[in-house]
Amino acid sequence: MARPDKEAAVAELTEDFRSASATVLTEYRGLTVSSMKALRRSLGGDTKYSVVKNTLTKIAAKNAGVEISDDLLIGPSALAFIKGDAIEAAKSLKNFQKENPLLIIKGGIFEGKAVTTAEIMKLADLESREVLLAKLAGAMKGTMAKAARTFDALRLKQESEQGAPAVSQPDASTEVAEVPAEAVTESTEVLESPVSEPVADAVVAEVPAEPAAE
Repeated sequence: MARPDKEAAVAELTEDFRSASATVLTEYRGLTVSSMKALRRSLGGDTKYSVVKNTLTKIAAKNAGVEISDDLLIGPSALAFIKGDAIEAAKSLKNFQKENPLLIIKGGIFEGKAVTTAEIMKLADLESREVLLAKLAGAMKGTMAKAARTFDALRLKQESEQGAPAVSQPDASTEVAEVPAEAVTESTEVLESPVSEPVADAVVAEVPAEPAAE
């Protein structure tokens, strides 16, 4: 490869390392061209899967501030530069490897740190961001529905209490107001009692007058 081509290749790889949220190093020995195309399709548009030269990859990684062990740069290498969901990309690589054992996942870089093959497999077993968001939305929907039912129950209770008749709970002023009524009744009985018994003046009026003294 001519020097200008090497410099361009290193610059491109350096930018790929810097812009990727995660990078997975693989060995593609034995895979057919059609298998490589299928792998790229499964990784989606947010992941760039490129066949690279180990010497240029080491230089580009150093320029990008990424440390890659020399053990990972042995044999024919291809790098998956992940710019989307790293979990989804790891799932795609794992699923593809099940059907194509010739693909070897050697290790990678995740969030600026070196990760092993076992750690990439664990990452693939995690739930994706979309699944987690869907679960979160479902939990929030359930909580909001429960809160709405609680508010409705409180509102109905308040409306029921406000609509109750006032006489159901007499207050002190009502009891005090009824006291004078008994006094009025007693006074009425006192006024009526002379009517049932004649007064003394009426008895005297019925006695015949004595004849005048001679």
